[in-house]
Amino acid sequence: LEKEQLKTLKKVVKRFENGIPLKDLEQIIEILNLCAEKMNEQEAFTEPLCELIKLCGLPFQKKKSSDEVSYSMAVSKSIAQLGYLMRVPSSQVRIQICKCVVSFYNMELPRKLLSGYQPTSANYKIQMAELGGLAETLVLSLALVENKLIEKLWVLKALQRLSSSGVNCRLMMKAQAASRLCLYLNGVDSSGQLLFRSSEILWNLLENTSKEEVVNQLSSLECVHALKEVFVDLLMHGFRHYDHQLRNDLLVIATLLAENPAAPMIESGFTELLIALATFTEVKIPNPLVKGLKLTYSYEDFELKKLLFNVIRVLSKDPCAVQLLSESDVMPALLYYLKPNQKPGFHDWSAAQYEELQLHAIAILASVAPLLIDKYLSCQANTLLLVFLEWCIGQDPFFGQGNSFHGTGGRGNKLAQMRYSLRVLRSVVSLYDDAVNLNLCDQGAISQLLDILKYAANKTKEKEDAILLEIQADILFLLSVLCENDHHRKELFSYEGVDILIPFIQVDPEKLYSGLGHNHLIFSALDCLWSCVIGCYIGEDYFLEKQGISLLLDLLALKQKNLYNVILGILVEFCDNPKTTSHISTWRGEKDQTAASLLIHLWREEELELGVKRDQYGRIVDMKRPIASSFQKQQEVIPMPANCPSFAIMEISENIRAKLYSLLCKLGFENLPGLSAKDFVTLAIIQHYIDFKVGEVWSEMCAELKEEFKPIASDDEALKVISEISENTVRMVAALQTEVLESQHHQEIQEEERTCAKIQAIHTQREMVNKSWENFLTRTSNYEALKKAKRLQEKSVEASRSKFKTQNGAVHSTDIKGLDTTV
Repeated sequence: LEKEQLKTLKKVVKRFENGIPLKDLEQIIEILNLCAEKMNEQEAFTEPLCELIKLCGLPFQKKKSSDEVSYSMAVSKSIAQLGYLMRVPSSQVRIQICKCVVSFYNMELPRKLLSGYQPTSANYKIQMAELGGLAETLVLSLALVENKLIEKLWVLKALQRLSSSGVNCRLMMKAQAASRLCLYLNGVDSSGQLLFRSSEILWNLLENTSKEEVVNQLSSLECVHALKEVFVDLLMHGFRHYDHQLRNDLLVIATLLAENPAAPMIESGFTELLIALATFTEVKIPNPLVKGLKLTYSYEDFELKKLLFNVIRVLSKDPCAVQLLSESDVMPALLYYLKPNQKPGFHDWSAAQYEELQLHAIAILASVAPLLIDKYLSCQANTLLLVFLEWCIGQDPFFGQGNSFHGTGGRGNKLAQMRYSLRVLRSVVSLYDDAVNLNLCDQGAISQLLDILKYAANKTKEKEDAILLEIQADILFLLSVLCENDHHRKELFSYEGVDILIPFIQVDPEKLYSGLGHNHLIFSALDCLWSCVIGCYIGEDYFLEKQGISLLLDLLALKQKNLYNVILGILVEFCDNPKTTSHISTWRGEKDQTAASLLIHLWREEELELGVKRDQYGRIVDMKRPIASSFQKQQEVIPMPANCPSFAIMEISENIRAKLYSLLCKLGFENLPGLSAKDFVTLAIIQHYIDFKVGEVWSEMCAELKEEFKPIASDDEALKVISEISENTVRMVAALQTEVLESQHHQEIQEEERTCAKIQAIHTQREMVNKSWENFLTRTSNYEALKKAKRLQEKSVEASRSKFKTQNGAVHSTDIKGLDTTV
């Protein structure tokens, strides 16, 4: 019977040597399973089984185009069965299955096609393998070939092909493919295929699935140890170009692991090794971890150096690794690059490579320095940075390559070096550490930063650039922190600093939202003004002399809402200087607008945005809560501890009304020029802002008390009296507003009457002129009218003469003889 079966199998193989029809595939797979069972008793079935598996590697045959869809479920299950056949304890069968899977990706057409059939599409088997979950089965089968190198390599080769698809990668991850493959990285294999294929599949998994999931699978101590061992082996003994590339690839995977706090990088010693590797070329201190290691300065070694710097950046985010960084030579190694590239080929790197490493190191220093501040100071990093910045604005010839991420905008100049050096200073100054800031100021940092700011501002006049704007904003921030709360440093800033600040406040409104960074720059300039000028009378007076208050009001008049808070805060602070109010009072904006009018207009805008109720004339509507915003009114009564601010108090800091009130208090509420009746109506509310706010607080207190318990009679009476006082104040203000509006209405009526009288007088005058003209025309065209006019004239003259004759006086005739006109 077995001989007959073997003979029949040969006939089947011969019958389908040019491809299996889709309709017969299920039966062929059933035969495969029967052969697999027979193999346990007879090895003779091994060869026909392999031949049938080989047939599955050929293109399937279809009669109609719709067959691919019609048989898709059956085909996917059949291909999945191929994976299950990996259970057969035969090396020959397993290798043939892997070869079959590999053939899905480089399928060759048979020399002769079946009559009436055509091969399926090239990607059909790949799609069916995805649908059937073949990749997951093959990953699980790795456990069966654990100690069999050749079979393992074939399985990895098949998985390498399958991992080009995202669907297959997700299936592989379900079978813990990442952790399984990582353990094979340092397996014994003289050909190197095991390492190559395993790392290739890991890369595909990282690219095609969730990076976090892959990292989580690799974060076991066994995986990290395996990764470390193979990395060290390639680092110390790899000599081929391929070895160096693979070493760098593994370092990228190690970097991803270092980003995961759960990965035992420190416990395995991998972190310490990577830190030592990152610093051993710059700091010549013998370290047993890198003994005998040398870099060849090839492109791969250059990439290795950049990757190691990047590892330092990643480790700086891990609090557990900071201690290792502080015990290492990271700080001096990074500070080593704070020197100019003096000649091409400096220290065996090309000029472009050295510049890229230099910028990368300074960028990493900005992340590391705040964590290692003691080391930073002990290495005199402030001095090195200031000297380096001096070189950046110096006239020494330097042609930056600008051909890396960090070198953006630095081609032919030193702006990239300046930008990252200032970032380092910004990161350490942001700590507000007195020792760091004192050290900087003692070395003349304020004067030097002003010089750099002037240099950058002049460069910006030539060509505006986002990097130049960033540099200026960083310098302004540094000056703000250094001068804040220190009178002596403010005096050092005073004259030169104010001269430099003035142009920043005169910003073109169209540039604020250009996207280059002017918005950030104006905020930095205003912050610098607040920190470096206010509180120093020399600086304040000089700023006032330079018409700085007018410039601030011009900026406020631009109606940029995001600037309101800071500008108003500065103006309020400046008003402590008695000279300021006169500058504010004399300011005039567009259409001769006064500062008081502008401030009142801003108050109305703010109330509109807050949803405060007002009538069409701006008068108070809500007599109980006249200045409450719509948000405040929506809040329920919540009893709060005494040390927690209520909504009425918190609201003060969340809008600009308190600052506007403070400014108008400084200016005074009387005799403010340039105000309309509507402005006076609003001014009445502003003048009593504090009274209204006190009433709000009492109202909240009453509500909270009544929520918790019932006040005693005397307390209840006191609360009612306080509430009545607040309401009376509101009614008084409302009455004053009505009086102002009525007065304005009365003035308008009087003005209207005067205007009407003036118009009537003009019309009367025009009628008299017209009548006089008509009379003149009548006299010139009608002789009888002329004679009548002459008689009237004579009569009028006669009537005007005195009735009493003067004695002994000469009498002169008033008539001109021969005159024929009455004009």
